[in-house]
Amino acid sequence: MIKKISEAFSFGGQQLVFSHTSETNNCEMNFAVFTPPNFKKAPVLWYLSGLTCTHQNVMEKGEYRKKASELGLVIICPDTSPRGDHVPDEKDNWQFGSGAGFYLDATQTPYDKHYNMYSYITTELPKVIESNFDFDMSRQSIFGHSMGGHGALIMSLRNPNKYKSCSAFAPIVEPSTASWSSTAFEKYLGNDKQNWSDYDSVALIKKGNIFPEILIDQGEEDSFLDEGLRPWLLSEACANTSIKLSLRMQPKYDHSYYFISTFMADHLNWHRERI
Repeated sequence: MIKKISEAFSFGGQQLVFSHTSETNNCEMNFAVFTPPNFKKAPVLWYLSGLTCTHQNVMEKGEYRKKASELGLVIICPDTSPRGDHVPDEKDNWQFGSGAGFYLDATQTPYDKHYNMYSYITTELPKVIESNFDFDMSRQSIFGHSMGGHGALIMSLRNPNKYKSCSAFAPIVEPSTASWSSTAFEKYLGNDKQNWSDYDSVALIKKGNIFPEILIDQGEEDSFLDEGLRPWLLSEACANTSIKLSLRMQPKYDHSYYFISTFMADHLNWHRERI
């Protein structure tokens, strides 16, 4: 059962926010849904947010509603992690815990009880959506920003028949070796780095996982470019595969929603052509 938290009309559609009890994450989870006009049997585009974010960041700053209404796209924005007083967290660490679920299924105690965002996004929440809305779940695509871009990449690479298209804004392409994500991987998944590869897009591609086409926009002035994002690693991994990667380095742009909102319409158009 889902509970409506808020609703607002925008560009002829509705911006809705719901909560529900997640069995996967063992807590209450919030998610946002934008329905365009005449949304019955409309295709679904999932947007995954980045570190420290919730479903609200892209709602307030992503500027997707006008174009989504024009294109007839449903936009679903889940939260980035489980939340609640009973959920283990490191309140002073923005790279781990609340707001930093990294879209994986944790295997280490005590995180494995709650931090199961991979299964939540790929399995549980789609079933919730299908049970409560009349969308066309045979036409789903996925994109995201930063940590959410990482999530979109690994989910599409592992589920190429589930998603029609995949794109990302400034994704973390190899989190197993990036300084701001590798420590979180160790806490969630343990010391054996072989277990990390299922949640690392570069490692997945090297293992043979394929997704036909990927679009990435990356700001050249992004302060996290060299430390955490490193899109050239994805280019190198795709070089000798059938994956068609379009990596667009954008001069003067940074990591913020000023960057994301600038290219949001491009991504929505791109997905609509493929979905």
